[in-house]
Amino acid sequence: MFSTGQLIFAALFFVSFVVIIFLQYKKDKNLHAKNYKGVIWIALFFLFFIISLFIIKYSLKN
Repeated sequence: MFSTGQLIFAALFFVSFVVIIFLQYKKDKNLHAKNYKGVIWIALFFLFFIISLFIIKYSLKN
């Protein structure tokens, strides 16, 4: 289905992509920690809101 050259290219592309993403994440880690402080509370509230909507849906259905 794929030639040997295409498989080699895909493997090298995947490995290089993962390495570049890892290096960029490592570089920006401190910046994200400063700029996105408190985001966990918004995520938890959003999760709680979605769960409560499902609870309301199933309680009204029965």
